[in-house]
Amino acid sequence: MEAAQEVGRLKGTARNTRKLILESLAEAGSGHPGGSLSAVELLVTLFFHTMKYDAKNPAWPDRDRFFLSKGHAAPLLYAILAQAGFFPVEELMTLRKMGARLQGHPSLGIPGVEAPAGSEGIGLSLGVGASLAARLDRRTSRTYVLMGDGEQQEGEVWEAAMAASKYRLDNLTAIIDRNGIQQDGLTEQIMPLEPLASKWRAFNWNVIEVDGYDFLQLIDGFDLAASTRNRPTVIIAHTVKGKGISFMEWSPHYHGTAPAKDKLSDVLSELK
Repeated sequence: MEAAQEVGRLKGTARNTRKLILESLAEAGSGHPGGSLSAVELLVTLFFHTMKYDAKNPAWPDRDRFFLSKGHAAPLLYAILAQAGFFPVEELMTLRKMGARLQGHPSLGIPGVEAPAGSEGIGLSLGVGASLAARLDRRTSRTYVLMGDGEQQEGEVWEAAMAASKYRLDNLTAIIDRNGIQQDGLTEQIMPLEPLASKWRAFNWNVIEVDGYDFLQLIDGFDLAASTRNRPTVIIAHTVKGKGISFMEWSPHYHGTAPAKDKLSDVLSELK
């Protein structure tokens, strides 16, 4: 019963997260719904089950660190941080507005944001640095990095993967939002990634594959990553671009096309 209750709680948070993402994007009139919606359950599990942090003290030295490498999914991160108490939920409606701090990609100065994002491929390098720093400081904090699958085509990702393996960073967990679509089309047509899991194993990473919408698999995956010793872990989460909104799912068009404000009520009705 406890597991069922926890999954129910997380599902409710995921549903509300999608609602906030869509509302903020419609208000902004621009942004990236596809890759934000695809990774909702990943961050809901992290922030509302797995990670340790203090929203009232974002600089708490013993906090777990989260880096959003796929910076275009900022609407997702903002919705998560607001619900976690880092800033008021009402601020989400300032997304991409002139003078607002919630811009199209995360930047420093937003509570809960560890580093700017936008240049694809940089997040894992930041995660390696944070994990090394935690070890040198003798802290028990863990580091999590959410990457897109399109950025697996970046050389810097694999340089960071080699460094993490060399230093046996078992306090580092990378998560790949494997939705199969990047900005202009299918990853396997633009630059094939498969066999992706085998590539990460070849870099001596612990590889876990999960259904990105199964909370029990996600919880078990993060627990297994935390118990793994002497090597980093990558969780390859199989997801759907635009998850939850039928006309956005599996569509490269909605990588960067916001829902129309006058159609928002119809869009939100799908979440029920």
